Amino acid sequence: MPTTHSDIVIAARNRVAFPLLVPFVLIAALVVVRWAPLHTLDESVSDRMHAAALGEPGWVDVATWLTTILSPTGWRLAVLVLVVWLYRRGARPVALWAAATMIIGGVLGAVLKLVFSRARPEFLEPIAKASGYAFPSGHALNSALGATILLLVLLPILGDRPGARAALWAAMIVLPLVTALTRVVVGVHWLSDVTAGLFLGAAIAVASAAVYSRRGVPEPVTG
Repeated sequence: MPTTHSDIVIAARNRVAFPLLVPFVLIAALVVVRWAPLHTLDESVSDRMHAAALGEPGWVDVATWLTTILSPTGWRLAVLVLVVWLYRRGARPVALWAAATMIIGGVLGAVLKLVFSRARPEFLEPIAKASGYAFPSGHALNSALGATILLLVLLPILGDRPGARAALWAAMIVLPLVTALTRVVVGVHWLSDVTAGLFLGAAIAVASAAVYSRRGVPEPVTG
Protein backbone atom coordinates (compact mmCIF):
# COMPACT_ATOMS: atom_id res chain seq x y z
CA MET A 1 0.00 0.00 0.00
CA PRO A 2 1.37 3.45 -0.85
CA THR A 3 2.49 5.82 1.85
CA THR A 4 1.93 9.39 0.78
CA HIS A 5 2.43 12.78 2.30
CA SER A 6 -1.19 12.79 3.54
CA ASP A 7 -0.80 9.38 5.21
CA ILE A 8 2.25 10.44 7.21
CA VAL A 9 0.67 13.58 8.61
CA ILE A 10 -2.63 12.02 9.62
CA ALA A 11 -1.85 12.54 13.31
CA ALA A 12 -0.75 16.09 12.68
CA ARG A 13 -4.00 16.89 10.93
CA ASN A 14 -5.85 15.59 13.97
CA ARG A 15 -3.95 18.20 16.02
CA VAL A 16 -2.26 15.67 18.24
CA ALA A 17 0.93 17.70 18.72
CA PHE A 18 -0.56 20.28 21.07
CA PRO A 19 -2.10 17.79 23.55
CA LEU A 20 1.24 15.96 23.63
CA LEU A 21 3.16 19.17 24.29
CA VAL A 22 0.93 20.38 27.14
CA PRO A 23 2.09 17.76 29.70
CA PHE A 24 5.73 18.53 28.89
CA VAL A 25 5.21 22.28 29.38
CA LEU A 26 3.35 21.67 32.64
CA ILE A 27 6.05 19.37 34.05
CA ALA A 28 8.78 21.75 32.89
CA ALA A 29 7.08 24.64 34.65
CA LEU A 30 6.79 22.64 37.88
CA VAL A 31 10.46 21.70 37.65
CA VAL A 32 11.47 25.34 37.19
CA VAL A 33 9.48 26.55 40.21
CA ARG A 34 10.66 23.54 42.22
CA TRP A 35 7.10 22.51 43.10
CA ALA A 36 7.39 20.53 46.32
CA PRO A 37 4.77 17.82 45.57
CA LEU A 38 6.53 16.96 42.30
CA HIS A 39 9.89 16.75 44.05
CA THR A 40 8.38 14.57 46.76
CA LEU A 41 6.86 12.23 44.17
CA ASP A 42 10.13 12.01 42.26
CA GLU A 43 12.12 11.21 45.39
CA SER A 44 9.58 8.65 46.58
CA VAL A 45 9.56 6.77 43.27
CA SER A 46 13.35 6.89 42.90
CA ASP A 47 13.94 5.71 46.47
CA ARG A 48 11.56 2.78 46.09
CA MET A 49 12.96 1.81 42.70
CA HIS A 50 16.51 2.02 44.01
CA ALA A 51 15.73 -0.08 47.08
CA ALA A 52 14.02 -2.70 44.93
CA ALA A 53 16.92 -2.72 42.47
CA LEU A 54 19.50 -3.22 45.23
CA GLY A 55 17.53 -6.22 46.42
CA GLU A 56 17.22 -7.76 42.96
CA PRO A 57 20.59 -7.81 41.11
CA GLY A 58 19.02 -9.77 38.25
CA TRP A 59 16.51 -6.98 37.71
CA VAL A 60 19.37 -4.49 37.53
CA ASP A 61 21.15 -6.60 34.92
CA VAL A 62 18.03 -6.70 32.76
CA ALA A 63 17.41 -2.96 33.16
CA THR A 64 21.04 -2.17 32.33
CA TRP A 65 20.90 -4.34 29.22
CA LEU A 66 17.63 -2.79 28.08
CA THR A 67 18.73 0.79 28.71
CA THR A 68 21.79 0.11 26.55
CA ILE A 69 19.87 -1.49 23.70
CA LEU A 70 17.13 1.15 23.81
CA SER A 71 19.57 4.06 24.01
CA PRO A 72 19.31 7.15 21.77
CA THR A 73 21.93 5.52 19.54
CA GLY A 74 19.76 2.42 19.19
CA TRP A 75 16.72 4.47 18.18
CA ARG A 76 18.79 6.56 15.77
CA LEU A 77 20.03 3.40 14.10
CA ALA A 78 16.43 2.15 13.78
CA VAL A 79 15.40 5.40 12.11
CA LEU A 80 18.50 5.29 9.91
CA VAL A 81 17.43 1.85 8.65
CA LEU A 82 14.00 3.32 7.90
CA VAL A 83 15.57 6.28 6.09
CA VAL A 84 17.70 4.01 3.89
CA TRP A 85 14.67 1.84 3.14
CA LEU A 86 12.59 4.88 2.17
CA TYR A 87 15.37 6.34 0.06
CA ARG A 88 15.85 3.12 -1.89
CA ARG A 89 12.14 3.04 -2.69
CA GLY A 90 12.10 6.55 -4.07
CA ALA A 91 10.44 8.28 -1.10
CA ARG A 92 13.32 10.70 -0.63
CA PRO A 93 11.30 13.60 0.84
CA VAL A 94 9.85 11.24 3.48
CA ALA A 95 13.34 9.88 4.20
CA LEU A 96 14.66 13.42 4.59
CA TRP A 97 11.79 14.27 6.95
CA ALA A 98 12.51 11.24 9.14
CA ALA A 99 16.24 11.95 9.30
CA ALA A 100 15.83 15.67 9.93
CA THR A 101 13.20 15.10 12.63
CA MET A 102 15.40 12.63 14.50
CA ILE A 103 18.39 14.96 14.37
CA ILE A 104 16.51 18.12 15.31
CA GLY A 105 14.73 16.37 18.18
CA GLY A 106 17.98 15.07 19.60
CA VAL A 107 19.63 18.48 19.41
CA LEU A 108 16.62 20.15 21.02
CA GLY A 109 16.73 17.67 23.89
CA ALA A 110 20.42 18.39 24.50
CA VAL A 111 19.78 22.15 24.48
CA LEU A 112 16.89 21.83 26.92
CA LYS A 113 19.08 19.87 29.33
CA LEU A 114 21.42 22.86 29.47
CA VAL A 115 18.52 25.28 29.84
CA PHE A 116 16.97 23.46 32.81
CA SER A 117 20.28 22.24 34.30
CA ARG A 118 18.49 19.83 36.64
CA ALA A 119 20.63 17.55 38.77
CA ARG A 120 20.28 13.81 38.51
CA PRO A 121 19.31 11.60 41.48
CA GLU A 122 22.12 10.74 43.88
CA PHE A 123 22.39 7.62 46.04
CA LEU A 124 24.87 6.35 48.60
CA GLU A 125 25.07 3.09 46.64
CA PRO A 126 24.58 4.12 43.01
CA ILE A 127 23.75 1.43 40.48
CA ALA A 128 24.80 3.43 37.44
CA LYS A 129 26.33 6.77 36.55
CA ALA A 130 25.32 9.19 33.79
CA SER A 131 26.89 12.45 32.72
CA GLY A 132 25.10 15.71 32.03
CA TYR A 133 21.84 17.05 33.35
CA ALA A 134 18.59 15.20 33.99
CA PHE A 135 15.69 17.09 32.43
CA PRO A 136 14.34 16.01 30.02
CA SER A 137 15.57 12.43 29.74
CA GLY A 138 17.44 11.97 26.46
CA HIS A 139 16.69 8.25 26.44
CA ALA A 140 12.95 8.85 26.87
CA LEU A 141 12.82 11.71 24.38
CA ASN A 142 14.68 9.85 21.63
CA SER A 143 12.72 6.66 22.17
CA ALA A 144 9.38 8.44 21.84
CA LEU A 145 10.71 10.47 18.91
CA GLY A 146 11.98 7.42 17.04
CA ALA A 147 8.90 5.35 17.82
CA THR A 148 6.55 8.07 16.60
CA ILE A 149 8.51 8.48 13.36
CA LEU A 150 8.35 4.73 12.76
CA LEU A 151 4.66 4.68 13.59
CA LEU A 152 3.76 7.56 11.26
CA VAL A 153 5.63 6.01 8.35
CA LEU A 154 4.83 2.33 8.80
CA LEU A 155 1.15 2.40 9.79
CA PRO A 156 -0.14 3.31 6.31
CA ILE A 157 2.11 0.67 4.73
CA LEU A 158 0.43 -2.03 6.81
CA GLY A 159 -2.92 -1.08 5.29
CA ASP A 160 -5.88 -3.24 6.31
CA ARG A 161 -3.92 -5.70 8.42
CA PRO A 162 -5.31 -5.17 11.93
CA GLY A 163 -3.01 -7.71 13.56
CA ALA A 164 0.14 -6.12 12.17
CA ARG A 165 -1.11 -2.61 12.94
CA ALA A 166 -1.94 -3.59 16.53
CA ALA A 167 1.51 -5.18 16.94
CA LEU A 168 3.18 -2.01 15.64
CA TRP A 169 1.15 0.21 17.96
CA ALA A 170 1.96 -2.04 20.92
CA ALA A 171 5.69 -2.12 20.14
CA MET A 172 5.94 1.63 19.59
CA ILE A 173 4.16 2.33 22.89
CA VAL A 174 5.73 -0.37 25.07
CA LEU A 175 9.35 0.12 23.98
CA PRO A 176 9.52 3.84 24.89
CA LEU A 177 7.81 3.10 28.21
CA VAL A 178 10.34 0.36 28.93
CA THR A 179 13.14 2.74 27.95
CA ALA A 180 11.85 5.33 30.40
CA LEU A 181 11.39 2.78 33.18
CA THR A 182 14.96 1.52 32.90
CA ARG A 183 16.32 5.03 33.42
CA VAL A 184 14.50 5.30 36.73
CA VAL A 185 15.42 1.75 37.76
CA VAL A 186 19.15 2.34 37.29
CA GLY A 187 18.80 5.59 39.20
CA VAL A 188 19.93 8.19 36.67
CA HIS A 189 16.61 9.99 36.13
CA TRP A 190 13.62 11.20 38.07
CA LEU A 191 10.13 10.05 37.09
CA SER A 192 9.29 13.55 35.85
CA ASP A 193 12.40 13.55 33.62
CA VAL A 194 11.33 10.49 31.68
CA THR A 195 7.64 11.42 31.60
CA ALA A 196 8.43 14.83 30.14
CA GLY A 197 10.87 13.26 27.68
CA LEU A 198 8.25 10.85 26.36
CA PHE A 199 5.68 13.55 25.74
CA LEU A 200 8.20 15.93 24.19
CA GLY A 201 9.64 13.31 21.85
CA ALA A 202 6.23 12.35 20.49
CA ALA A 203 5.20 16.01 20.20
CA ILE A 204 8.32 16.90 18.19
CA ALA A 205 7.67 14.11 15.67
CA VAL A 206 4.01 15.03 15.18
CA ALA A 207 4.73 18.76 15.00
CA SER A 208 7.46 18.07 12.45
CA ALA A 209 4.97 16.06 10.40
CA ALA A 210 2.60 19.03 10.46
CA VAL A 211 5.32 21.34 9.15
CA TYR A 212 6.30 18.75 6.53
CA SER A 213 2.69 18.50 5.36
CA ARG A 214 2.88 22.04 4.03
CA ARG A 215 5.65 21.08 1.62
CA GLY A 216 5.41 19.16 -1.63
CA VAL A 217 3.85 15.70 -1.87
CA PRO A 218 6.55 13.01 -2.15
CA GLU A 219 6.46 9.96 -4.31
CA PRO A 220 4.61 7.04 -2.69
CA VAL A 221 6.27 4.27 -0.75
CA THR A 222 5.01 0.81 -1.55
CA GLY A 223 4.95 -1.87 1.10
